[in-house]
Amino acid sequence: MIGAVAGDIIGSIYEHNSIKREDFPLFQDHSHFTDDSVMSLAVAQAILRNGDYGREMKSLGQVFPYAGYGGNFRKWIFEPGVVPYNSWGNGSAMRVSPVGFAFNTEEDVLREAKASAVVSHNHPEGIKGAQAVALAVFMARQGTSKQDIRDRIAVDFNYGLNRTVEEIRSDYRFDISCMGSVPEGIIAFLDSTDYESAVRKAVSLGGDSDTLACIAGAIAEAYYKSIPSIIITEVKRILPRILGDILEEFEKEYPCC
Repeated sequence: MIGAVAGDIIGSIYEHNSIKREDFPLFQDHSHFTDDSVMSLAVAQAILRNGDYGREMKSLGQVFPYAGYGGNFRKWIFEPGVVPYNSWGNGSAMRVSPVGFAFNTEEDVLREAKASAVVSHNHPEGIKGAQAVALAVFMARQGTSKQDIRDRIAVDFNYGLNRTVEEIRSDYRFDISCMGSVPEGIIAFLDSTDYESAVRKAVSLGGDSDTLACIAGAIAEAYYKSIPSIIITEVKRILPRILGDILEEFEKEYPCC
């Protein structure tokens, strides 16, 4: 799942400074992890511990309270108990990739994706976005062709995937909804030729670039099973120890690349 974290970090500095092209530096002085990485690693930790998704998200979120959460989610982190607030935002989709890497049947992947979403994002679109990304990661990991991934996700989740990055880019704007960002993140992967190109295409769409690249990066890692060593090195340099340790443990338990 380092592909998801790398996508988040690479996209971080363009989230509110859109760059509508693919020839940009992958890492700059201010590249940083965001809530996408923190919550993805919280989901990973819940899987490793056979624990509760909501409690792990709250626990790790409280350690990193300024990672860039939306206002409602940040409030949720510090509220007592685990009470969902009917969100349809892409937070459920950006954090779900560990499910696609860890579970070995479609039934398990869809069940756990929903379980990881509903602790906060219990709106049908929030659940759908999480399940779509997790299933895409799982299918890519299994060696499914891009066309079969496209067809399956389009039919099962009613996402319009018969578009290209070039067609989307010019008119695309910042969109934090699952329905307005999950299909675009998946298309960035479908249009790619390798891991790096998937992330570059996702960021080039503009908008919520760290989340788009987190989604595309996760699927691309599962599909290509190779990430440039310079990207892996930078991710490990940027992540603080507590997050790096979770990532390392998860990748040892559920190796992909």
